[in-house]
Amino acid sequence: MTKRSQGLRSGSRHKLSRPVRERGLSPITRSLQKFEEGETVNVVIDPSYQRGQPHHRFHGLTGKVTGIQGKAYVIRTRVGKMDKELIVRPEHLRKAK
Repeated sequence: MTKRSQGLRSGSRHKLSRPVRERGLSPITRSLQKFEEGETVNVVIDPSYQRGQPHHRFHGLTGKVTGIQGKAYVIRTRVGKMDKELIVRPEHLRKAK
């Protein structure tokens, strides 16, 4: 028997799929949005952009912007009892309400 693939997107069949009417590329304004340091954001992975995508275990989490790294943002979020730093491009972020 062959060994099961354990790639970055394995086990995310339903989490990283989109409804039929939302398929295709997302609007360009989503990748042009700007965030300030200290701003609260939600991590919502956009499967049509693979660059700067966090691991799917962080999909749906909320964190604070702590810095900028190139075109991406450094997000500090809490997972259980640990603080994690994610490097995420703006396509995968939304402003928290």
